[in-house]
Parts: sequence; structure tokens; C-alpha cells
Amino acid sequence: MNRKVLLVEDDNAIAIVIRAALEDEGFTVEATDSVAGRDRLLAKSAYDVMLTDVMLTDGDGLETLGAVRAAWPAMPVIVLSAQNTLDTAVRATGGGAFEYFPKPFDLEELVRATRQAVQRRTGGNHDDSDPTESLPLIGRSQPMQEVYRLITRVLQNDLTVLVLGESGTGKELVAEAIHQLGRRKAGPFVAVNAAAIPRELIESELFGHEKGAFTGATARNIGKFEQANGGTLFLDEIGDMPAEAQTRLLRALQSGRIRRVGGNEEIAVDVRIVSATNRELGPMIASGAFREDLYYRLNVVPIRLPPLRDRVGDVEPLARHFLRRAALEGLPQRSLSAEAVRLLTAQLWRGNVRELQNVVYRAALLAREDEIDAAAIADLLEPASSLKIGGESESVDAEIARWLAGAGFPDGTLYHAALAEFERPLFRHALERTLGNQLKAAQVLGINRNTLRKRLAELEIRPEDFVSG
Repeated sequence: MNRKVLLVEDDNAIAIVIRAALEDEGFTVEATDSVAGRDRLLAKSAYDVMLTDVMLTDGDGLETLGAVRAAWPAMPVIVLSAQNTLDTAVRATGGGAFEYFPKPFDLEELVRATRQAVQRRTGGNHDDSDPTESLPLIGRSQPMQEVYRLITRVLQNDLTVLVLGESGTGKELVAEAIHQLGRRKAGPFVAVNAAAIPRELIESELFGHEKGAFTGATARNIGKFEQANGGTLFLDEIGDMPAEAQTRLLRALQSGRIRRVGGNEEIAVDVRIVSATNRELGPMIASGAFREDLYYRLNVVPIRLPPLRDRVGDVEPLARHFLRRAALEGLPQRSLSAEAVRLLTAQLWRGNVRELQNVVYRAALLAREDEIDAAAIADLLEPASSLKIGGESESVDAEIARWLAGAGFPDGTLYHAALAEFERPLFRHALERTLGNQLKAAQVLGINRNTLRKRLAELEIRPEDFVSG
């Protein structure tokens, strides 16, 4: 069967690579680099799938994507983009795209998605809405692209989402994005932090209570489930929820009905659940501290937020974003010097985005000049921990043990946090030894080259920086 692909891509090198890969799979590929060329080819021929970049030689390919989907509803569209923001991902899926790939993308994954698009093509099921609300999710780094893709995949359904990540990574912002851009955006968004509520009050907070249900219950209270009816309920720090409340929460999720504390009436509620935790729930399940059946109810779609140290390329845009926000909130208008940016980027940020925001806000308040310099930033930073390996009297094990004891990683994050800090200098050392040769560096490390390439991209380490020259 001759399967035809329309490729709309203005980067000739990328177009050549994609065409070759698709033709190897048996596709017939016709290519153009413009919106006008796309429309001309669509008018002349039918295609099984279209792959399109966003920024083309004569305009934005997403602006008319809704019209293309309306005219050719049976043709799946896969969007490719170097404009790697949540807004771009949402515009793509909101315009009816079958899939969205930020650049750089995995070529094998793109080919696989093209095959799936052809196999699963259906007629007319699309949404021409173009949600473009401004959201406080900042970053174009590779680790954030998977977050954006997962967010767009849950906007038009009510699947429960579990957001995982260290404290300060922005888990509530993900929940807000899912609500604001999803089909429940007209309903309420209600957030509750399980760790901030006393154990004896958590069930009343979630499900409400009747007058006289317990000492101090002088009036009926409407709980968070009822407040969120028709919208989204965000359950933060779900790992800190006591066992009794876990049982009632599971029952509510299974039945779609709740009962106020001290009440007899069952009340139907229609809420979407997004939960979050900075703890690893697996060990808690093994120890009996968290219900396994509740975990599977909550963890239908997991979204893991990367720590800031794994997306260092996002530090500068985040810092500038926070400066703009600080000015809108009444603090002085400031800018950042190049040296200040370098210092911010070099930090480990164990408090993640929240810690960065605090430093930027304090700098905006306290800096003596309109341009914040490195000295002003340095005065506000926590002393960096250092790992000194070697010495005559102590073993490497002892040095590492002492460093770990003072590192202050939150419970549930130790493994991934420590591993990331060890990997970065390890990979840099291998690249320095091999002058940036990834194949040789992988051999030095004793790992697969694809594994090395993936981790270098995630840690934003550029092999070309190590090439002698």
C-alpha cells in the first residue's frame, strides 16, 4: 500500500533526514518549506499524514492548522517545532495535531508516530480551539519538553494525573496548567495540601462535615470535593495523607460519591483529580504507609518534573521571568549582568525553582544598582556544598558519606539527586579525556553511546565544548 506523507519543513537538512527515514519505511514523501507550498500540494493530492514545522519561510504553520484539519479531517497532522514552549505544544494539540515533537527529536520515534498516525487515522475528530493562556511554566530545555507533551495529552480527558518531583519544582503549576488549558477550565480549581492539615481534620477538609459531627463543629462545612465540583481538585503532598483518609479517598474515587463527616447522605461529585508528591511512593507502599490500590487510582498518568539542576539552560529565562514578576508586584525594575547569570546558572538549586525565585526577588529588593551584578547574587546564595575526594587519612567512602550527610537532600529524593550531582562531573571528565568524542567517552565510562547521548542532553552538557581547538 502506497502511503503518502506531506512534509512541511523549512530546514533543508532536517527535511532530507526525515525524508530518507520515511522512504526507508516505504512512505512516499513530498516536501515543501512554506505555508503556500503546503496549501498548493494539499489542493492537488491526498495525503495519509502531514508532518509540519511551526516557523516556515512565509509564516506560522500553526495559525492555519485548524483550517487544514477542517478541510482534511481524515489526515493526521504531526507538528515539529524548535519553539519549545508549553504554549506551542498546546497550540499544536489544540489545533488538532495527532502528535507534537519538540526539536531535537528522536528520529525513530518520529517514524513510529508516523506509522501509528496512518494506522489509527479517523475522520473528523478534532478540536479547533486555540488555547493560548499565559502560564508560569517557563523553560525550553529537553527535560521540560516531555512535561509539555504529557500535559497536552491529558487536556481533553479526565484521567487522574500524579505529578512527581522534588520540593520547589513547580508541581502545582502543572496542575494549574492542566486545569486552565483543559476542558474543565470553566469550573473551579481547588488545591489542598495534605501535609499542612492536622490528621484529625483531613477528612473534614476533603469531604466536609455536618453540624455537631465533632467538638467544635458548630456549623455545616462544605469540603474540597464539593467545592471543586465540575472542576479540578489538586491534592498536594498526597504521600503525607493518613491511612484513614486514604481509605475514604479511594472510595470517593471509585464511586464518584462522598459523605460528609457525621452525615448519612451520599453526595455525587464530578471532579478531576490531580495529585502530587515529593516522596517516592514505592517504598511507602512496601512498608504499608500508602495504599497500593489508591496509588494505582492516582497514578494513571505520571508526570515527573525535573529538578532545576537537570535543566540548567532554563535558569536564565526563569530568573528574567521572576524579575519581570517582581517589578509587576511593586519591586524595583532590575536587569541581570552576564556575570550574575553565570553565577546563577552554576548553582545546584536544591530548593529548585522556588529557591531561584526567592533569590531573584531578594536581589530585586536589595541590589544597589539597576543592574544586578554577581556580587549582589553571591551575597544571597547559600554556601555551596563541596565534595573533596582524596587525602591521606580518609577513604573515598568516608568523604562521600560526610558530603551526603551535609547535603540536605529531602527524603525520597536522595538517590536521583545524588546521582545527578555525581554524573555531571563524571561525564565532563570523560569528555575532557576524549576531547569531546562521544564514542570514546562512552567506552571510557563503559556505557552505551545512546545512553551517554541521552544523559548529556538531559544534563545539558555540550560535547562540542570539549573539542580541542
